[in-house]
Amino acid sequence: MGVALAILAGAAPLVSAPAPSLSARQQAVGAPAPPAPPVEAARVIASYPHDTGAFTQGLFFSDGRLFESTGQHGESAIREVDLATGKVKREAKLPPEYFGEGSTGWGKTIVSLTWKHGKAFRWDRDSFRKLGEFAYPGEGWGLTQDGSSLILSDGSSELRFLDPKTFAEQRRVTVTWRGKPVRQINELEYVRGEILANIWHSGLIARIHPETGAIKGVIDMRPVIASVEVRDSEAVLNGIAWDDRTGKLYVTGKRWPKLFEIALPGS
Repeated sequence: MGVALAILAGAAPLVSAPAPSLSARQQAVGAPAPPAPPVEAARVIASYPHDTGAFTQGLFFSDGRLFESTGQHGESAIREVDLATGKVKREAKLPPEYFGEGSTGWGKTIVSLTWKHGKAFRWDRDSFRKLGEFAYPGEGWGLTQDGSSLILSDGSSELRFLDPKTFAEQRRVTVTWRGKPVRQINELEYVRGEILANIWHSGLIARIHPETGAIKGVIDMRPVIASVEVRDSEAVLNGIAWDDRTGKLYVTGKRWPKLFEIALPGS
């Protein structure tokens, strides 16, 4: 797991590490570094077909049903997917000028983001009728919810907690690895009191403490990615879904031919 640790420690441009102040350096002298959170290889339990035409940006379950949001101009959509077959049951297209991003369920609605348009859409989950729009500053990448707030990533090290009804920002946390901010936080899923997050182009899923932003562990997906026969450099890991009815965790990627059930660490 040394490479995974090196990625998070700053060997790749994922970690924002400003020079420490003199006082911080003085405090660090002679002080042991905090222990590295555990890095665990993903354990695959099962695999299912996945639509290779889907540029996956969001993945989630709502009342036992699997939903996915996809990206690319002219291709972006929200869709309901059959887990067993990978077939699209139904979908609603975004206007062609929008590049779709992450999504999540809220009650009997779906909220989906756009990349650089600063706009989120709310949809009726059962009819896919568009119910409204919300504006937000900056980019939209990943989206999940913890039962009281929506949680949005924007490619930085920040996670924003938003009011589900108004999209007003409630608070932010900075995602950190051993005290250093980690950037390129992408697709999100809230699972049993922690936030799982893809770190873009790393092959890693961070397990984030929602109150502090500290990474408490890492799921190393790179062996799974190596088994996926996709040669597109942008066909990266980008989909995490937790089915709270079954207690099962699923992952996939952009244009991947498979969706995987993996074990939740500690289970």
